[in-house]
Amino acid sequence: MQKPKMLNYIEEVLKNMPTDWLKLTTHRLDIYDESLAKTQFIDQFEALYKAQDSDTSALSELPTAFDYIRLGHPLSSILEWGIAHVHNLKPEQVIAFSSQTMPVLAVLRKNLFDHKNTQILYTGDLPPAFDFEALEHVYGYNFELKQVKNADDIPDFRGSTIFISQDDKMGGADLSPAIDFYVSVQPPLGSIILVNSEESESYISEIQHVRRRETIAMTPADSFSALKQLVGKSPSTPVERDTVKNKASVFQSVQEITATKSKVLLGSCGLSVQYAIMMGLIDDAKEKHPGKNIKIIVPPNCYGGTNDQARRVVAAVENVDILDLPVDRDNDMVQSTDQVLDQVAQLDAVPYIIAEIPTNPRVEVPDLEKLKAVLSKTRQTPTGETAIDPVFILDQTFCPNIQFLSKEGIFSSIRSISYVSGSKFPSGGKCTAGYCVANEKAEDLMPTIEKHFKLCDNEATDLQVEILAERLPSMNKRIADAYVNTREFVNFIKKELPEAKINFVPDEVVEQGFTPSVFSLDLPTKGNTDEEREAYKRALNQKLIDMMISEIPNESKHCVSYGQLKGCYWTIPATSTQGTTKEEDKDYIARVSVSPNLDLEHHKRVFSDFVEQL
Repeated sequence: MQKPKMLNYIEEVLKNMPTDWLKLTTHRLDIYDESLAKTQFIDQFEALYKAQDSDTSALSELPTAFDYIRLGHPLSSILEWGIAHVHNLKPEQVIAFSSQTMPVLAVLRKNLFDHKNTQILYTGDLPPAFDFEALEHVYGYNFELKQVKNADDIPDFRGSTIFISQDDKMGGADLSPAIDFYVSVQPPLGSIILVNSEESESYISEIQHVRRRETIAMTPADSFSALKQLVGKSPSTPVERDTVKNKASVFQSVQEITATKSKVLLGSCGLSVQYAIMMGLIDDAKEKHPGKNIKIIVPPNCYGGTNDQARRVVAAVENVDILDLPVDRDNDMVQSTDQVLDQVAQLDAVPYIIAEIPTNPRVEVPDLEKLKAVLSKTRQTPTGETAIDPVFILDQTFCPNIQFLSKEGIFSSIRSISYVSGSKFPSGGKCTAGYCVANEKAEDLMPTIEKHFKLCDNEATDLQVEILAERLPSMNKRIADAYVNTREFVNFIKKELPEAKINFVPDEVVEQGFTPSVFSLDLPTKGNTDEEREAYKRALNQKLIDMMISEIPNESKHCVSYGQLKGCYWTIPATSTQGTTKEEDKDYIARVSVSPNLDLEHHKRVFSDFVEQL
């Protein structure tokens, strides 16, 4: 039997594809239209398919599918396109996950809001990651669970029918009309959900949003393996990975870097880690403080993914609310924390605080001794009882070398958990995996958090662990070297353009050990009205970024990134990763991230040319 033309084309694409498709974690924003995301890539890929053009040069000209591989990427998009072709579906009806369970959770979440019934059908044994008791008790999802003989054995049901299959070849699916969502589990690669009915198409954006915020797309390496299987090629000889050894190496590195002894938990990305922390803490609160409300306290202008995910959790889980923690511009983190914890004590609620240090994007560090004091302060409820003490959840992606949680650390007396996005300094941009640890006071929370890593199947892949094992030992030196370059660039900009406002760590904060390699640049502006001044500043930001990219294309990228091995990354914070940050909370200033390896003198020359044109 002749192989379909589509599969032959994919086979040629796999031979000729740009190496960046397999190796990059972040992609350029100057060839990316967020509003079109995957569709623009697929539309142009479809045109190449019709022309039977699979040359590397043509594939390299395709626009970015997504700006960050956590959300999706060229290989996951082609996998979805190929499977859609097999089943006469639209590409957007096929969504590939690294997790085996999260597609099911995505449908359950949508039906929770729509007050719609769900039946989950499966054959054989369920994947071990599924914990349906926790899905009901902690997540609040409602469903009926039934074992059936096969995909034709579908009982009548008023509501959504999810069918979980573990027996398919890659791309195979027995799409009975009675099935609304077909989840093909493909261990160890992840899973693929097929949206099987037109009336279910309203779910597509919601499923995509879960993949964007609470988990990740099937990784490039795993998507490549899946595509090989789809075209009928045996996977190349499996790479021998000593995962046990690699995990031991990662655990040792993280414990040495953080000066902690708690269990180290590894997630598929920073937001996967944050989601497990949040759901684990909610689980813990439901058990230890039944009936009490839970307050998640988060800065309204923090990293967009953090902000969006926290608000999504609050929207979906009963008795969980959000409280804003203003930390930037004219707000003081210490004062805001004190006020909001007083408020929570008066409500006799459970407080969980998420914060970034330094703050993003203005790179500010609060007075840590004062912050420690307000976090440690004993408060009273209206009935005179001692209020529940907070858990401090610290995103230290921008300072992973600071030992906040050590026995002698600044937060040793406060229940604290820290986490880091591994796509930054831990891996140098080689993978998205993240990690979290706890101090001694919070160690007892880690088993519950680990439970939710497993339930969501959001643990790091073996390849991600291998990359972290390779890169983590050099992390602190890379942080130090990148800071030296950043400080030199900041000093140069101050000299060349003294009227610009630069947000970067002051000397007294550096003396505490904070050496970030990112700064924000508020360019001087002009105009007669606020609107004119804002428009002028935004245009100036874009002009600077365009000059850097065009003059130094091999190093300067218009991209949201940090802690990379080489180059310099430019963006305005109100980009795709800022997610659903409210417009009034967005900060339209340029953010610049500097690596330990770049031609700094060339960047200085381009900046001087920019200043001369003002």
